[in-house]
Amino acid sequence: MSDFYIDPVIYSGRPENCQDRLPVEIATYDLLDRLGVSYTRVDHAPTPSIEACEEVEALLGIEICKNLFLCNRQKTNFYLLMMPGRKPFKTKDLSAQIGSARLSFADEIYMHEFLGISPGSVSVLGLMNDKENRVRLLIDRDVISKPYIGCHPCVNTSSLKIATNDLLNKILPSVCHDPVFVSL
Repeated sequence: MSDFYIDPVIYSGRPENCQDRLPVEIATYDLLDRLGVSYTRVDHAPTPSIEACEEVEALLGIEICKNLFLCNRQKTNFYLLMMPGRKPFKTKDLSAQIGSARLSFADEIYMHEFLGISPGSVSVLGLMNDKENRVRLLIDRDVISKPYIGCHPCVNTSSLKIATNDLLNKILPSVCHDPVFVSL
């Protein structure tokens, strides 16, 4: 049981009242609605970690994806890695598959600049803000083996359940990011 507030109501689509929502969250709902992507939503207090999402996962019937914003040592190549939330991340396993040595977590400044989001809110949906394709999307094959993904709408006070098929065939083509599939 988590120790942060979760609204137990499962909502379909965007909030009825967006007055207290951040512009990046509203832009996320605008994108999904424009693409005809159905989604369900759970609202909650800011999530302190992926481990704290158990109740949210139970409500939505999914596993929330772990989204890691990474870069090479020179800070010239940036990556957004989607992987199952409870799967351990081993940088050497990923580095070998993408041909990049010494991956580390990218600085917050790049997260803001490229994805328009803050730490704790990293989401595949932030790629809508990466107009210059500075971030390469990496998806663990285990993520796409499930019928749904779980992610934040670019803020960590809500979580969404989206069909994996919609992610691959509607959202990613719309934001002009082709995924690279990896096995971790």
